[in-house]
Parts: sequence; C-alpha cells; structure tokens
Amino acid sequence: MHRPARRIAALCCCTLLVLTGCNRAAPPAPAAATPPAAGADNDAAQARRIEADVRFLADDLLEGRETATRGFDLAALYVAERLRALGAEPAGENGGYFQNVPLLRAQRLDGGGELRIERATGTVALKFRDEFLPQLDFASGQSQVTAPAAFVGQAVFAPELEQDDFAGIDLRGKIAVFFNGAPKRFDHDRRAFYSGYREKLAAVAQRGAIGAVIVATDDEEKRSPWARGALNWDKPGMRLRDVDGRALDTFPQLRVVANVAAARAAAVLDAGDHDTGALFRQARDGNLRGYDLPGTLSLSARNTLEPAQSRNVVGRLPGRDPALRGEHVAFTAHLDHLGIGAPVKGDAIYNGALDNALGVAVMLEAARQLADSAAPRKRSLLFVALTGEEKGLLGAHWFADHPSPAGARLVANVNMDMPVLLAPTTDVIPIGVEHSSLHAVLTRAAAQTGVTLSPDPLPEESIFIRSDQYAFIRNGVPAVYLIGGLTGSEAAKRQFGEFLRGEYHRPGDDVSQPIQYADAARLARLNARIGEAVAGQAQRPAWNPGDFFGEKFAKGAKP
Repeated sequence: MHRPARRIAALCCCTLLVLTGCNRAAPPAPAAATPPAAGADNDAAQARRIEADVRFLADDLLEGRETATRGFDLAALYVAERLRALGAEPAGENGGYFQNVPLLRAQRLDGGGELRIERATGTVALKFRDEFLPQLDFASGQSQVTAPAAFVGQAVFAPELEQDDFAGIDLRGKIAVFFNGAPKRFDHDRRAFYSGYREKLAAVAQRGAIGAVIVATDDEEKRSPWARGALNWDKPGMRLRDVDGRALDTFPQLRVVANVAAARAAAVLDAGDHDTGALFRQARDGNLRGYDLPGTLSLSARNTLEPAQSRNVVGRLPGRDPALRGEHVAFTAHLDHLGIGAPVKGDAIYNGALDNALGVAVMLEAARQLADSAAPRKRSLLFVALTGEEKGLLGAHWFADHPSPAGARLVANVNMDMPVLLAPTTDVIPIGVEHSSLHAVLTRAAAQTGVTLSPDPLPEESIFIRSDQYAFIRNGVPAVYLIGGLTGSEAAKRQFGEFLRGEYHRPGDDVSQPIQYADAARLARLNARIGEAVAGQAQRPAWNPGDFFGEKFAKGAKP
C-alpha cells in the first residue's frame, strides 16, 4: 500500500504529463512509421489518440509498469482518468474505477536453491541460474525434497485421445520429470489445453508426486534460449492471495518445482538405454514413454515472500434494456509489463510499447467510439485494464472469478494483447474465434470495417491459452483474442518474426519502433463494431455445439 504522499505525487505527475507534457520534449517519432492512411480526418484523429496513449504508457517515467509498482499505479491512474473523460462510468470497488487484486510476491535469492542428481555413478550438482532454476515457493519461502524420480513424457493424460504418459509409472512419493508441450498428433485445441503448465502440474500432483522437474528440449531453446530467459532470474513472481494470506491456484503438495536447461538434460534423463537425443526426437514424433530414473533427486528453493496488492481498472457503458443490462461484454487488455530488469544494450527499462500499451490504447479508442455511438445497446460494456498478465494472467483470473461491478454477468470477452503492427497490413487475426458464435459477429464486423480475417499463423504455439482471455474461457465465457495481421506486405511477416526473436520482452519494445497507428485505429474500429453487435443482439454469444473448450469449461465444470 502506498503512503498518501506518494499517491499525491503520482497524481500530480500524471496530471502534469497529460496536460503539459511535463515540459519535456516528446520522444522522437519513429523514423520508419507510416502516417495514417489517407481518408477522413476522423481516421487520423483516432490514430493520433492511440499514439498519445502509447507514448505515455510506454514512457520511461512509468518504469515498465510492473505489477504492484509505482509505475503500474501511474498507468492505472492514467487509464482511469481516460475512461472518465470518454464517459465510461466507474465500475470498480467503492464507487471508483479500481478493483483491488490481492497478491503474494516472491523473489529468488541469489543461489537460492539446488538440484543434485545422486546415482551409483556419483553425484552431479547443477549450477543455479546457468543450468537450472527453482520455481518460486509460495507456501513458505523455503522448501526441499529428496526422492526417487520418474520421467513421464509430457505429463499428458488425455484418455479421449488414447494418450497416457503415466502408464506403468507409480508417481507416489516421487519427483515427476517431464517436457513441456503435447503430442503433435493432437488437434490444435487439445494440444493447447494439454500444453498448459497448470494442467501438467495438476496431473502429476493428482498422482502423488511430491516434486517436479521440467526439462527444456533443444527445440524449445531454439525459440527461446535458456540464457535469455535466465537473464532476469531475480524478477519477482506473484500469485493471487486468499483472505487468509495463502497463495491461490498452487500445488503445495509439490514441495519443489524446478526448470532445467536443455544443455543439462542428459544429466537428469540419461539412464540405461534411455538417452536425451532419442528423447528429444521422440518428443518431436509424439511417442515418448515414461520410465523410472535411477537414484534420487534433491531439490531445494529459497526465496522471499510478502503480501502485495495491485488493481484492475474498470469502466462501464451501461446497457439500455432493463432485461439485459445485467449482462456484460468485457473488453480487456493487460496494462502491466516487466518493469526494470537486466540491462540490454545499456537499457534496463522494459517499456512494453507493443506488449501491451498498444493493446490498452486500442481498447480505450474503441471505448470512446462506443460511448459516442447511437447504436442500440441492450447489454452493458466493460472496459478492463488488467494487472498481472505477465505474472500468470492474475488480474484476469481475479476479475473472471469476481466480476466488477458486483453481480455482473459476463457473456463474452474480447481481448487485446500485443498487436504487432510494425508494417502496414490489411487483416486482423482473431485467435479462438472458431469456438463460438462470436465467429459470425466478427465476420460481419470485419466486413463493415473493411478488414480481412486471417487464421492463426502459429497454431502450434497455443497462444489461445497464453493471454488473458483464457481466464474467461476457464469460467465458461466465450472469448476471442485479436492480434495484428500479417498480410498486405512482406515486411509485416518479416518484422513480426524479428520482433519475437529480438524485442519481445526486452527493453527494445519501446516507441522508437515503426508502430502503425493507422492500422491500430482500424483495429479499434473493429473492436467497436464487435461491441455494438454483441451488446445489441437478442441472443448472448454461445459456444459451438460440441466445442472442446465449451464442454471442458461449462459453467461450474472448471477442472
């Protein structure tokens, strides 16, 4: 909780920035940026408003907007006042725009953990940070376990697809060792679901495991090298906190969970006639088989642990139909990013311009258009800037479980996260639209706004479960996740790949990039059309008959 003096200082600073620019020269415009496309002055004005929001939210002053920091609180205050200015009523707690989100914050200590492999051939100790990292302990801050271990493939139990990675393995009292991912023979929906980190830990815990080790594969590290991920080993992690101060959505029976680099996979997995090279190939082919590992593994984790608090920002445009205004369409975009971290090229502020200042700015522009719209609005519309996405979709899970205003019935979610708009495009990619009646809504809205809808270019990455919409899906709410398109120029595809390999989750994700604000304005117009359609139609959105996610997460059936 911040002292009153800090809150006043933050308010003054935010107000000065909005009204006077704080007497600072504005950051230079991106040299390669394309100006708004020729057309109505209104189109250009929309692009300028989005750009102004991005430039504020991704400014160094906000220090990367990490959850539960002063920089995030400044960003939340800014968004709240933008919602007030455009005419959205406060829909948070106590008559305001904020919904408090209780958290536990944990931070690794340097050298805070060990991983030893003890076998008849000797003992091998992996190096903290360079070769392994213990995951944060949200139960006590200090834990250890020594036990026999077993390899269980990708820790997938999918009887409907005749996949049981636990067949013939007794995990009771053991440490489960496994890879990420799911068999490539799975359809994209089930592959996304069974690749989920939570599902894997739940599966091994249910089978009596008392610890877990997740080993990276060489294919994983081609996409995301261990050294890059370990660079910020000391960044705090968070979990939601209950009224008794305990972490929610954790598996305390797993005393220690650790990650191991692909370069040291052999030290853990090579045994008898099993070798890591073969296991990596079998993971690609989807025919892994489990086996007991010889000897024992010893794991420990030590970290600080303290309560923290952040907040979601919630504004509302009320519906006009007395029978339907209690139903709400939630537009969401996460406001947090990674804060201050390990310097890269001398820059330690992870500004998060595309991820996700741009998504928030697009949501705010859509909210402004919907506030000014004369279209009939039966249902209410919520605009939620979420906290804690980078910590595990925490703000989204809290909001989906505790909708605000109290008693609001959520009928659909439209999420915006990291639209990579670095070259002109003509399309939008609606992730997950095929699961519900939102498909027809988006098709009509896209036609009205002159936008082409393109399929997910990387379905194997399972991004449908990797952003805030998944919290709503797990609560049975149909959702779609909109990202920028890739057609219209070869540069768009090239720069999308270059961003993911280079600036994603790095300090270079700032406003110096050639952000296409005209394309962002088009995306905002599409969002507004979606809002008008869902709020105005007689029937609420529904899952398609037989849809995997619709059946898996039917109301009251959350696993």
